Formats: sequence, structure tokens, C-alpha cells
Amino acid sequence: MQPMILRSLATAGVILAIAAGTGLVPAAPALARTSPGPILAVGAENEYADVIEQIGGPYVSVAAVMSNPNTDPHEFEANRTVAEEVSQAELIVQNGVGYDTFMNKIEAASHRAGREVIVAQQVLGVPSDTFNPHLWYNPRTMPLVADAVAADLSRMSPAHKGYFQAQAASFVKSLQPWLGAIAAFKRDHPGTPVAVTEPVADYMLQAAGADIMTPESLQSAIMNGTDPSPQDISIESNLITDRKVKVFLYNQQVTDSLTAGFLADAEKAHVPVVGVYETMPGPGYHYQSWMLAEVEALQLALTKGKSTVRL
Repeated sequence: MQPMILRSLATAGVILAIAAGTGLVPAAPALARTSPGPILAVGAENEYADVIEQIGGPYVSVAAVMSNPNTDPHEFEANRTVAEEVSQAELIVQNGVGYDTFMNKIEAASHRAGREVIVAQQVLGVPSDTFNPHLWYNPRTMPLVADAVAADLSRMSPAHKGYFQAQAASFVKSLQPWLGAIAAFKRDHPGTPVAVTEPVADYMLQAAGADIMTPESLQSAIMNGTDPSPQDISIESNLITDRKVKVFLYNQQVTDSLTAGFLADAEKAHVPVVGVYETMPGPGYHYQSWMLAEVEALQLALTKGKSTVRL
């Protein structure tokens, strides 16, 4: 992999929605560039920035808007630095499904001819009211995003088209250990009952054949910062204290008194805990190694009873 520039713009996180119905005027198709230097790109979340980095190598300069795994991404507020970086970007990759709406506002206020915006929601073809916005945990997402990134970079810099296409193919191939681990878990531990606080890793859990016992209404309330019903809280607590689930997964970046209570329940009941993330943890991780680490943590929790609160 060629080295490249990855600049972190902020230390918090999220919430966005683009795609049909937003009224946002689509960006003009990406054209071959005439300016020298690397292509300026922005990933709204650092996992998307990492994919741009892996595809573009030395021919892109990438900024990650949200990158701190120790902060609550739902409290993110764009600042002037973020606005300036986004306004200069020639290529932007963002999530969609109501996860980073602030990006839409900045893009609309800073039109740039030829800018290309890739939205994971649109690439996947999922509706704006999709329950779970954490699309990067869906095994289908990043191969499609990588192909879209390679296509746009190739139009912007035709001389390096072969490089971008080869990098995209290499990236997709590098996902095989993660996909293999998911398939092995599904084969060896079908229907494993688990509890979660939010639907952060639900796509991956579903792909692994896990049975997510937590009510969606509780997941939605915690995700959106609203008060869950007493009934849902009781259901979740009983799932853990009565050991009806074999693993408890929680959003490591978003904890409050309620989730802390569930964690305490899990410790008392000796239910192993796995922390999941909304932004890629670091240092030392790329998207594919991060995803693989989450499956390996799930495997250790189930087979060894080992908790992985932090990666």
C-alpha cells in the first residue's frame, strides 16, 4: 500500500441524511483535473476516509471529519476548519441515512464545480428511513464504496486509472478474512442470542447469524438520545441478568447511566461484553482489520467468556 496523507479534522462524531428527498442538487460529474498535486478528498467518518486513502494512495490527500473513538459521535458539531476542508474537497464520501446531515449543509453552501459526493446510502440503494444507519458494518457496503471511489478518482485523474482500479481490487480482496470470519461464526454458532445497546453492529451480527434479542425500540431510543420505555429497560435487564443472551455488545463511544447499568448487570451475571465503535479505533487499524477485530472479539466472548470492552 502506498503511503498517503490522512488529516483528522475533528474529535467527535455524527448524524446524517442525504439521498432522495433532501432537495440537494447533485454535484456535477467528476471531470479530469487540470490542477497539479493530489486530489483533495474528505471522508465524513474516518472509516470512509480510510477507504479513500487505500484506493487513492499518494494521489489523494484525505481529511477525516469524525475520527475520535473516545467521544460521542452524536454530539458532533461542524466547525470552521471542517467547513473549509469540505468546501475545498473534490471528492467526498459520507454515510447517509440521517447520520451526517451537517455535511449536506456545508456542501450546499460551498458549491465546487466537478465535486463528486459518494453517499453509502445511495450506493447501497437503501431508503432514508432505514432503521440502522451504521452502514459500514454491512459487509456489502465498502466493496461498493471502494468501486465508486476508484471510478471517480479515475475520471479525475485518468493517467492513474490502472492504479486506482488495482487498489480497489486489492481492497476488496483484503476483506476476505473478515467475511470468512463472519461465515465461520454463522456456521459454528448459528442463532447465538445477543443483547445490544444500539444497532451499531447489527448488520454484522445479522450476517453472522446472531439472534439480536434487544427490542428495536430500545435500540432506537438509546441511539437517538430519547428515554426508553420502562418495559423495554426491564426486558433488556432481564435478558442479561437471567443469562438469556450469551454476549452483550454496547456502543463504546456512547455511555450513560442506563448503559452503565446494563454493563454492571452483565458483569454480575458473567455475561461477556464486547465494545463496538462508530468511528474507526486507532492507531494501528484500517477498516478491514477493525471489522475483523470485532468478529474476533465476538468469537472470544462466546467461546472463552472473554470481554473486549476496548479494541
